Amino acid sequence: MTIRFPAPLSPGDTIAVTSPSSGVTPEEMKRLDFAVEGLRNSGFRVVVGDCIGGAAHVSAPASERAQELTAFLTDPSVHAVVPPWGGVMAIDLLPLLDWEAITAAEPAWFVGFSDISTLLTPLTLRTGIATIHGNNLMDTPYLVPDGLLGWLDIATKPAGSSFAQTSPGRFRAHGWDDYLSHPDVTEMTLDTAGSWTRLDSGTGDVDVTGRLIGGCIDTLCNVVGSRYGDVPTFVEKHAPEGTIVYVEASSHDALTICRNLHGMRLSGFFDEANAVLVGRTLAPDTSYMTQDEAVLDALDGLDIPIIGNVECGHVQPFMPIVNGALGRVRFGPAPGSLTQTLA
Repeated sequence: MTIRFPAPLSPGDTIAVTSPSSGVTPEEMKRLDFAVEGLRNSGFRVVVGDCIGGAAHVSAPASERAQELTAFLTDPSVHAVVPPWGGVMAIDLLPLLDWEAITAAEPAWFVGFSDISTLLTPLTLRTGIATIHGNNLMDTPYLVPDGLLGWLDIATKPAGSSFAQTSPGRFRAHGWDDYLSHPDVTEMTLDTAGSWTRLDSGTGDVDVTGRLIGGCIDTLCNVVGSRYGDVPTFVEKHAPEGTIVYVEASSHDALTICRNLHGMRLSGFFDEANAVLVGRTLAPDTSYMTQDEAVLDALDGLDIPIIGNVECGHVQPFMPIVNGALGRVRFGPAPGSLTQTLA
């Protein structure tokens, strides 16, 4: 069974905005409006759903969020669904989504990261539909640094396309822009030098391929091992070449991340992995363990390349990764690169 890639976005297509997790407060709406206007200026029609606002930890009750997300993902007039950002509670939608309808519908691009990976990854694992782990809507107005692509750049590519991304060599060492004071900010403050590093003890150049799958450790650790996080079955159906798994820590400390990664490994998340990409993180170390040590404690025994400080996490800039795409990771002696093929 092959991966299903949504049709490429074109000017005039409809992009739907809904918040399956945390909502946008009234004070943050100026940033949302600025991001929506940017999509419209690029030629897209934008529909903003009802599950958007609110100062609570969710934008609306779970049933309403699930209904709206299902409606957008199954509406033939909607070509992409992009949340404002992540949050903490997307997991409560998983049993409420209409999986049969979503599987049967013509696929639309579903984009996001952080808590949104709680939905993206199960969607690809259960249905074989490709999804984009990339910058959310509130981050979409940023100019894309050299070496990287934005999610729109990828979503407009036809099936069969290949594209490579490399580290720009700089990242933002602290915090986020203040959207309340600067809702129209478009340039990232990349103030620190840093590129990919090899974390495992292996030597020699890395050149491996596999189907890409992964997301945020903090949230996916609660899904793996369930019918929504069944990587072994995905490999059997869609990835005979094995996988390239990417993971990233949002805010959990190193000991928690270590425990979560051990659990994900026991649940088969890294079965048949040919390499692991680890996102750069500002999540805290502990007095006993660093974030890198947490990864190695859990995964070094896999005896595969583990590449760290990849731009696929909660640290700017962002490197979008397509769940389900065929990936090729190369590292050393030249700077690391990830080539993705939508096939």
